[in-house]
Amino acid sequence: MNRSASRHPSRALLALGALGTLSAGSSAWAATVQLKLELPRLNVAEYHRPYVAVWVEKAGESGPAVAQLAIWYDIKKQNNAGTKWLRDMRQWWRQGGRNLTVPADGISGATRAPGEHTLSFDTHPSLANLPAGKYEIVVESGREAGGREVQRLPLTWPIKAEQKSTAQGEHELGALELIAKP
Repeated sequence: MNRSASRHPSRALLALGALGTLSAGSSAWAATVQLKLELPRLNVAEYHRPYVAVWVEKAGESGPAVAQLAIWYDIKKQNNAGTKWLRDMRQWWRQGGRNLTVPADGISGATRAPGEHTLSFDTHPSLANLPAGKYEIVVESGREAGGREVQRLPLTWPIKAEQKSTAQGEHELGALELIAKP
């Protein structure tokens, strides 16, 4: 493992996931799927980094999730105590989070500081078997001693033409942008 990957274990997991899916020979990997999300800096006395979940649902349907893409939570707490608060992301929990064993390879990661973050799902294994159709990328954020917010971005699969959608959070999420290219 190179020095960069050892400092950033999620990069190593992404690289391993890419190797596994490339060997599967799926044509879905010709697509680029990127989600930019902003975590706002809130002006509160005691700031806690938010837990964030990203998953895919069929458009117009309320769950269950057809793909789990990312889950950021406090992975460093002793005895896996950070998982205790995952259920506070209520929609994610109901749409499949409760059935997910965490940490989950390729999707689990630590909470992030305020600022803009980019997630790339180009080689995400959950998208490999996604049937053609209209979907929504759902982003939910929740914070200890804070609020909870959900935003949805449309996605048509497979990607035949460039797709771009945006959403603006109100308090727990800032700007979101989904860009998908064939």
